[in-house]
Amino acid sequence: MIREKNGKKSKVKDWGDSILFALVAASIIRSYVFEPFQIPTGSMEKTLLVGDYLFVNKLAYGPKVPVTPLSFPLVHNTVPFINTRSYTTLEKGEYFRLPGFSDVNRYDVVVFNYPSGDTAIFDPRMPNGLMGHDYHGVVNREAKRLFIEQSYPNELVKRQNEIHRELVASNGGPLKEPQASIYCRQVATQELLEPHAEQFIRELSKWKNAARRMMAEDKITMDMEGMLIEHGGLIPRPVDKRENYIKRCVAIPGDTVEIIQSVLYINGKPAHIAEHQNLNYKVSNFAPLSAETMRTKYGLERERNDYYPLDNGQYMVTATQSEIVKLKNDFPNCEFSLVLNPQYSDSTQSPSAFQRIMNLDYFPKDLNVNNTNTDFTKFVVPKKGVTVQLNNDNLPWYRRIISAYEGHLLVEKQDGIYIDGKKSTKYTFEMDYYWMMGDNRYNSADSRVWGFVPEDHIVGKASLVWFSKSPYLGVRWERIFKIIK
Repeated sequence: MIREKNGKKSKVKDWGDSILFALVAASIIRSYVFEPFQIPTGSMEKTLLVGDYLFVNKLAYGPKVPVTPLSFPLVHNTVPFINTRSYTTLEKGEYFRLPGFSDVNRYDVVVFNYPSGDTAIFDPRMPNGLMGHDYHGVVNREAKRLFIEQSYPNELVKRQNEIHRELVASNGGPLKEPQASIYCRQVATQELLEPHAEQFIRELSKWKNAARRMMAEDKITMDMEGMLIEHGGLIPRPVDKRENYIKRCVAIPGDTVEIIQSVLYINGKPAHIAEHQNLNYKVSNFAPLSAETMRTKYGLERERNDYYPLDNGQYMVTATQSEIVKLKNDFPNCEFSLVLNPQYSDSTQSPSAFQRIMNLDYFPKDLNVNNTNTDFTKFVVPKKGVTVQLNNDNLPWYRRIISAYEGHLLVEKQDGIYIDGKKSTKYTFEMDYYWMMGDNRYNSADSRVWGFVPEDHIVGKASLVWFSKSPYLGVRWERIFKIIK
């Protein structure tokens, strides 16, 4: 290599040094100051929209010192295009957070590491192997499927074919495959689960273990649409490399939370309703206007399923309070009813075995705790330093805190609860916890599904939309440089 002058760097080294400096500077800014973030799903609509690009302020709550410092620069947990892990666990640190400008406040929009992402399913169909699946929920779902498929295969095939024939007859012709067959198999599995519910409960541990083995060894699972897929295996994630999620913090440590008929109560009072918070309504006698009118006048977009017809002639409408007021004024002959998924209808009667199985769908995913997306039992968000008495009734709420988040060995025996080998009747929380919910309340997998968010999972505060592009309408100019609230 010929140098321009003796003692001076070559142009290649000059460029190399500049690039290295830029990478180091950008990595420091990304780790400790702010990080760009893109909204991939509709769980925060219409506060945040699919296609919004955000700045996440890490100084707001204090930046976390990386637990896995040896990693590929400027990416999160996966190297793009080659879909391989971007970090090494050869050197791991302990959780430590630098001072910030404030604590996490009630109703902040917060970015955090996915609490259920300690074990992740590598889905090759997702961008860069995105793994936002609730592994613990998938285990429960797969346990149900395996139980029916292996215990009652003939009944399953027979009922699936019956449902398929009924659909063909009502449709007046062939159905779209393979979606129709998948749907029929799902319905048949659910139907057969009910008469055999008591057996499934008795054998629950067996089928959950079978589901774990299948996903770890065979690398087969069923996705949310009911299709069997071959995934890329199970990967344990350190805290700072779990997927980034974004929700609204509706309750802080020490708060009492309850949900009654889709109304959130914090400390016994109705919670603040965000301006763009959505609920789902069934609407009778509804005839939507043109897509353009529905979008410009009522803020409802057909393309993102803000409204769509149901089989019974009604419409499902996802709307904010102000949008519903406009619709009711302009469509006075329509009947609007809030969609509810109530808890057990009669608390004086013991729940059926099938009802108990349905409890596995919502936190704390326990057969004996009945919660839904619209009705949630009153509980207190854990606070650092607070000691609680442990018993069989409240332990389901704290299992993951004790074992997964705070790293203790939890064993449940007939004679009591053992923590790190010692029989325990109480437990003192070592971290603060938060309760996060999406503004798109009926279309959000949030704390109602996977529970509390530990303080060491908090990444930062969503502060600014710096760019926004709709997947079907183009650039949303009115959202550029929009403050998030």
